[in-house]
Order: sequence, then structure tokens, then C-alpha cells
Amino acid sequence: PRRLAARAAAGFMARGLGEEPGGVVGYRVRLDSRVGPGTRVEVVTEGILTRRWQGDPGLDGVGLVIFDEFHERSIHADLALALCLDARAALRPDLRVVVMSATMEAEPVARLLGDAAVVRAEGRCFPVETRYLGRDGGRDRVPAVVEAARRALAEERGSVLVFLPGAGEIRRAEAMLRGVGPNVAVAPLYGDLAREAQDQAIKPALPGWRKVVLATSIAETSLTIEGVRVVIDSGLSRAPRFDPRSGMTRLETLPVSRASADQRRGRAGRVEPGVCWRLWSEGEHGLLPERAEPEILAADLAPLALELAQWGAQDPGKLAWLDAPPAPALSQARDLLRRLGALDDTGRATEHGRRMAELGLHPRLAHM
Repeated sequence: PRRLAARAAAGFMARGLGEEPGGVVGYRVRLDSRVGPGTRVEVVTEGILTRRWQGDPGLDGVGLVIFDEFHERSIHADLALALCLDARAALRPDLRVVVMSATMEAEPVARLLGDAAVVRAEGRCFPVETRYLGRDGGRDRVPAVVEAARRALAEERGSVLVFLPGAGEIRRAEAMLRGVGPNVAVAPLYGDLAREAQDQAIKPALPGWRKVVLATSIAETSLTIEGVRVVIDSGLSRAPRFDPRSGMTRLETLPVSRASADQRRGRAGRVEPGVCWRLWSEGEHGLLPERAEPEILAADLAPLALELAQWGAQDPGKLAWLDAPPAPALSQARDLLRRLGALDDTGRATEHGRRMAELGLHPRLAHM
């Protein structure tokens, strides 16, 4: 689902073969790729996969598509899987599809895939002690997080991974932790950070040093930061929410789901036993939603509507969805696209709309 995770997964697999990415294992993300003529395993983000489907509906040369971390239910993942199943039914009956997740309910996905087999792999995970600090502090939990990080450095061994909702909170925490102790490096980690800084954050600490990694949900799945024994979870995340009154998407700070909290907790038990400090009470934990709402039910559907029109799916009900796009939001999205000249009166993508879709931007920005 994320560029950093795609690069890290490709690097991990390539190192297992004694290679660098670009040989047997490569990756392709926005504005960066490492693939070669001998690449057999290509790790891509979900948005890149959608672009591949649009340009090559038969996905020539590909025998297997694996959707990893599918529990995150991004709108790109839902769309890419719907296009994959549609193309398989019409063009590629030989194409194999695997959907994977550590926390997702498998049965609904298995039914969507035509009663596919469900394989469970327990995997090795080290025990993680969970401590509930019970300090809410409202939406601004940065001071409590910083205090917990200082305590963890004093009371625990190993490096610390801190989850905060966004880049602004990370920068504040980084400033407050500057000079926190000898041989302690503080490293931010979020999506808009430069690639070199991201790679530096996930590297093991130098010998004799410890790290405090301040991360958004980007570190929730797919990444293992060696040396991390302690996870401090603010219990908040930032998610896109569509506002029908303005017709725009805004980011909202929301409590994490129990599934997300478990994913974060598991970061402390990847290579050795660890501990997770949660900035809420055990009673509050039971009130958290079990899973995050799928993005397709809450996000702006204008990009999705343009992709469907480019695919030629005037009726999205004919595609296979875990959760179909809501009709009112989809109707509003199509109305916007018609006003931008991206769709004609029949709902098909115009030449202008196809050029907009190639840019990989929100239709408003692509039109401009």
C-alpha cells in the first residue's frame, strides 16, 4: 500500500537472493523504479497496479498478482482488486490471485474470489507486554507521548517506535526530544519525507546507539525496524474524509481501530520480546472500533469514478467489490467530472478525461 513498504519488501527479498533490487526482484513506485530484464517478482504500490491495468487490461507477462496488507482497505486496493477480477473473468482466466493480511477476516474475501482456499500461517511472533497508561489528553497527545518516550529510554532497553497521527505532531515531538540523551538518535518517518530520510529511519541504530523513531501509520505494517523493543502508541491516526458540502476531502484525526492498535503493538515483537505502551485505558480499548472503515465508504469518489469510466464500467455494480461505492457519493463524483469535461453525457471518459487520468492527480488538479 505504501512506497516505503514496497521498497523495503523488495530490498528484503533481493537480499535473500544475494542481490540488489532490479535483478530477480524489483520494485516500481511513483517516480522511482528498479526493474530489469530478469525481474520475476515486481513489488508495486496499489496505485501503480491500477495504472498497469488501465494500460494493459490483460496484464501481459504476469501470472500471479498478490495483494498484501489488504486489511487497510484503501480505495486503490479495492479498485485494483475489482479490475483484476473483471479482467480475469473476461481476458485472463489463467491469472492467479492471492489476497493476504495479518488481521483481516478471510471469509468475505474468499467468497469474493469465488470461494477461494484460505491458508492460515501462524508465523513466529515474540511476546509483547501491553501497558495501558490511561493518559488521554484530548487530541493533543504529543506531550504525553514525549514523556512516555523519555520514560521508555530510562526504564527499557532497545530502540523505541512512537506512533503519532501526522507530520506536524512528529515535528513537535522531534523538537521536544532533541538532546534527549547520549547516544540516542531521533528519526522522523512519514510519507512526504525524502526517500533518504525514510531509509535512514528504518535502518538499525549504530552500534552502541539507540533510536527513537517518530512515525505515522506508515510504520504500522510491512516494516520491521531492527532493534525496536518498545512501541508507544498515541492511539490516533489521520484519515481522509469526504465532505459533501464542500465537495472536497479533508484529513480527520481519528482514534485507531483495535486491529490497527494490534498491528502497531506487533512492531515490538518482530525480532525479540517487547513492550507496548498505549496512551489510553484498557476500558477505552474495548470501545474502539474493531476495524477501520474502508476508504471507499468515506472518501471522495471523483478519482474512482474517473478510473471506472476509463475502464469502461458505466455500472460499477457489475464489478466485484467487498464494499460497493456508495451511490450518492458516486453520483456527485460523476457530476463533478461532467462539469470538468472528463465524462460525456453517456458517462464515458472523454479524451480530456483520459489525459486527466494519466496524471495520477485528483481530477480537479488534473483538469487545471
